Amino acid sequence: MSSLMRTWALATILLPVAGFAQSPAPVGTEEYGLTPRELVQAIERTEELLSACMREQGFQYFAVDHATVRAGMKAEKSVPGLTEAQFVRQYGFGIATLYTGAAPQLATSTSPATIGLGVRNVQYFKALSTSDQVAYNRALLGEPGSPTFAMGLEGEILWQTGGCTRKAAEQVFKSDQLKATYVNPQDAILNKDPRMKAALASYAAEMKKAGYDFSHPDQVEPVIRERLAAITDNGRIPVDKLSPEQSEALKKLQDYERGVATISVRLHEKLIEPVEERIRKELFSRKVE
Repeated sequence: MSSLMRTWALATILLPVAGFAQSPAPVGTEEYGLTPRELVQAIERTEELLSACMREQGFQYFAVDHATVRAGMKAEKSVPGLTEAQFVRQYGFGIATLYTGAAPQLATSTSPATIGLGVRNVQYFKALSTSDQVAYNRALLGEPGSPTFAMGLEGEILWQTGGCTRKAAEQVFKSDQLKATYVNPQDAILNKDPRMKAALASYAAEMKKAGYDFSHPDQVEPVIRERLAAITDNGRIPVDKLSPEQSEALKKLQDYERGVATISVRLHEKLIEPVEERIRKELFSRKVE
């Protein structure tokens, strides 16, 4: 047998056989299963398209860089001067507890939505008349209460976006990533691992003991958002315009949020994170850029 034929035969023998267990294909560690480089590219392309769409609507929108969007994403569930644990005890997830019903551009300077929109866009918005502000956000965000791009990206809830934000996202992200049923590919792999299934079973049991019917930490926030939307007509009613009944319902939801968040976050740190870290090291140790 010639040297070339021997090399070919050996290569054939060593080829992986279909069905054998193999490491998963590289999966990005950022939102929507993107690599850090892909995330930067997706942010900057979306912002460019968002700016163009707003110009078509007769408004100015300054495309912000990825660092600004990322700063807004990182600011979620945080308040200057508070540790994460202190924030959770005081504000839960910061959903109903921080609800104002005001336009995101009119929130505090430390608001994640405000930060993610960028200083120039906030200044431009504040210079508009009240009626133009309403029209501007209808063009930018769609329905009241819809998340900004930074918030949609951070929570992987771009499916909830509207207006030019949605239109821009549709041209950058895959169609399945813009559906409510979307699951991050890395999370899908983690959740199939027997160790994670056991950890989630323990989480569900402990939550049940505390009076909450949740089998996964990711289920908690959507329930709070849904209840808040029902109270505030999907964010259309400012907090100072709520009826006495709505105000009472909001207060109860805020108390509920603080209670369930405190327990869920504690159990997540105790039961889920250690297992998640071990699995990630085994499956995703190779850095993907």
